[in-house]
Amino acid sequence: QVQLVESGGGLVQTGGSLRLSCAASGRTFSSYAMGWFRQAPGKEREFVDDISWSCGRTNYADSVNGRFTISRDNAKNTVYLQMNSLKPEDTAVYYCATKVRGSYKYWGQGTQVTVSS
Repeated sequence: QVQLVESGGGLVQTGGSLRLSCAASGRTFSSYAMGWFRQAPGKEREFVDDISWSCGRTNYADSVNGRFTISRDNAKNTVYLQMNSLKPEDTAVYYCATKVRGSYKYWGQGTQVTVSS
């Protein structure tokens, strides 16, 4: 089993940056692909990006491509989300998740990101 704890959220102005972290417990962290999702008030949770276990492949939603960067440090059991050029529409609770056998099985509790206009 994997436990995930996100951190790094907060309030930032439009155009600003934040870096989210997701710390994982469990010795098999490096074996799993990891993803970030977000959910804005009144909206469904949406995919943001993901990264393969070896860091060899990443995928991004069109809405964040070119502004967000996902990375991971398997030695630290941590995945990161660097968010630049933030927009008010990026406001949401951000979640990290672990992909197991093709589906996201373990989820963190989320961290709030608020972008003011």
